[in-house]
Amino acid sequence: MIEARHLRVLRAVAGTGSFSAAARELGCTQPAVSQQMKALEQSAGTPLLIRTGREMRLTQAGTALVRHAAGILAGLTAAEEEVAAIAGLRAGRVRLVSFPSGSSTLVPTALAAMRAAHPGTRISLVEAEPPRSVEMLREGDCDVALAFRYGGERGAAGAAAEWEELVVRPLLTDRLVGLVPEGHRLAGAGRVGMAELADDPWIAGCPRCRRHLVEVCEEAGFTPRIDFATDDYPAVVGLVGAGLGVAVLPELAVESVRAKGVATLSVEPAVEREVVALTLPDLARVPAVAATLAELERAATR
Repeated sequence: MIEARHLRVLRAVAGTGSFSAAARELGCTQPAVSQQMKALEQSAGTPLLIRTGREMRLTQAGTALVRHAAGILAGLTAAEEEVAAIAGLRAGRVRLVSFPSGSSTLVPTALAAMRAAHPGTRISLVEAEPPRSVEMLREGDCDVALAFRYGGERGAAGAAAEWEELVVRPLLTDRLVGLVPEGHRLAGAGRVGMAELADDPWIAGCPRCRRHLVEVCEEAGFTPRIDFATDDYPAVVGLVGAGLGVAVLPELAVESVRAKGVATLSVEPAVEREVVALTLPDLARVPAVAATLAELERAATR
């Protein structure tokens, strides 16, 4: 019989490429990893790893087992958490991953409410932009993922496919605003058309935001000259404030940053992104995960 603990070890070995690295990741010894892998191969009845020097390579059977492991472990986690809640243990764990502007705006309010209502529930937070956050959810490395996608993306079909077979909780529509230095010729305009910024240097954000910026600018009839690109929203605001270029950022990002030396403008035509919370169908039935989703929805309405 294949045991869940052996599957976790296999995933760690596959992800790190060696027994010693997997042991460090799992917080155990290298001999313990080796023993558990031997036990798993005996249960499977076939080799799962090929040892080539210091590295490990998956066999065809090992690759198949790793592919199924994420769903199996997610299902087991859902069962354990639901049974614990039914038994009245009042305990649970939720692993949350969020993009940075969500972490600084929606997440604090939701987690504070969770702690007040369910003090026995432990919640961890790491940051990742989509599509990496969605991959982490599918790989079993988190329970809830905050993600976003832009309306009218050229890759809309691909963006929609990212969320297939996931539980999708819409949170809010986040409008993009323009940022220009206070001394910019349009700083007092209140609103701006993208084409009016065609000759300005640009500061771009995360890879998905960067790609969408190029698409929007091309629809307005020009290709933006991107002088700087950074995933750090405060850095984008700081670069604009220093007069090094213009940018467009989601309102959530601007809300979380002190915009010194910067004027904000409404962008025409309106550019929006859809912000959602995602989880797996099995995990959506876990009380702690369901409560976290509910608090994220409440936070988005405040």
